[in-house]
Amino acid sequence: MDKILVANRGEIAVRIMRTAKRMGIKTVAVYSDADSDALHVKSADQAIHIGPSPSSESYLVMDKIIQAAKDSGAKGIHPGYGFLSENAQFAAKVRAAGIIFIGPNEESIVTMGSKLAAKAAVKKYDIPLVPGTDEAVTDIKEAIVTAGEIGYPILIKASAGGGGKGMKMVENPDQFEEQFHLATSEALSSFGDDAVFIERYIQSPRHIEFQVLFDQYGNGVHLFERECSV
Repeated sequence: MDKILVANRGEIAVRIMRTAKRMGIKTVAVYSDADSDALHVKSADQAIHIGPSPSSESYLVMDKIIQAAKDSGAKGIHPGYGFLSENAQFAAKVRAAGIIFIGPNEESIVTMGSKLAAKAAVKKYDIPLVPGTDEAVTDIKEAIVTAGEIGYPILIKASAGGGGKGMKMVENPDQFEEQFHLATSEALSSFGDDAVFIERYIQSPRHIEFQVLFDQYGNGVHLFERECSV
């Protein structure tokens, strides 16, 4: 690849462009009306205007992003994070347009975009999981019984999305119904999906991640561990 389009703005776009330039790859920025003088626009080798200030009319419009890549001759699109980065439909449309999507394939995005689907995917590898339900819970009475079997305190968690939205801690059965309705409502308004499941609440946990990267040819590296608790 000798040229890529960065389908994002701000700090993440600038970081991607800096790395691309060190690799000898030309970069294309996209920008809305509000970002005409932004640093990521000035940092790129080429910049293309994609619409009005609201992201719903610019950075989130798939066809505008793909057309900008075609017009600029970019061989790949890097989505950064946020916006369209975890949108499986966008990844599929990019590939269908003959452009490389710099990120996971659409199947992986779909699987990891749902916590329930992710749990199902890793379960067959005998990976230890936090005790909880394998499917979305809909019947409150049954859910209260299940929560008692798991053991309080428990978490009601949205299957879609993240960032703590649609997530409620419940300390006893008396709180369950209220917190269940709050979690499903928040999940629906934040992610358009009100599916929730139950998991045991782990108090004072350590959150440690391993960043793993693979290409389409099966070559992989990991970037050691990251202590996210701090």
